[in-house]
Amino acid sequence: MEKTVALFIPCFVDQLMPQVGLDTVKVLRRAGWRVEFPEEQTCCGQPAFNSGFFGEAKPCAERFIRVFAPYQHIVCPSGSCTAMVRKEYPELLKGTQVESQVLDVISRVNELSEFLVNVAKVTDVGSRFPHSVTYHASCHATRLLNIREEPRLLLRNVKDLELREMGHSDECCGSGGTFSLKMGAISAAMADNKAEFVEATGAEFVTSIDPSCLMHIDGRFRKTRQRAKPIHLASILAAEER
Repeated sequence: MEKTVALFIPCFVDQLMPQVGLDTVKVLRRAGWRVEFPEEQTCCGQPAFNSGFFGEAKPCAERFIRVFAPYQHIVCPSGSCTAMVRKEYPELLKGTQVESQVLDVISRVNELSEFLVNVAKVTDVGSRFPHSVTYHASCHATRLLNIREEPRLLLRNVKDLELREMGHSDECCGSGGTFSLKMGAISAAMADNKAEFVEATGAEFVTSIDPSCLMHIDGRFRKTRQRAKPIHLASILAAEER
């Protein structure tokens, strides 16, 4: 039987970083999986949820459950959106028509790196990236999903990649979803701290499994003219021998 995954694409990727979605597909196919993209999917509801608009977030969450219920494996290139589904849906969807399905469906949702390492049992996807890279451990992935070594393990198996650990790699970059909009000065200061940690490694690239973190870091790096370039983990894993 052919192995199939359903691809869950976050809004950040869909609207601002579409290459991450394409690279995720490439990586999953190279790992031996057929990828389906349910076109009925929409936002998971996190922006509204984080702003306290639970009523507005609920229809998005209900739609997610209905759209992805048929699939055995659901993969997302974002720790933040994966955490929203796995951690917030059980409470958010209490008393709804999909309540009985929630726990079953969310148990099948995985962020890309944890899916590859823990479900597919793949740590080498045949990629080559001849550059020095440091890893930013995003808050939602680390603290809510306990994703710690999976991205690093994948990076260590990329041919010609030099992984340089940064100090305080799991310190928040200042994005925090709507936090960066509500607390702009604090958010920028946190990004400056992260920039210093990245700069200290001398790495050419900084990677993460969260698009929102990378967008926030990239914005600050452009302003401060940092040397390192942000890149999503999927894009590194999608790189091939040239």
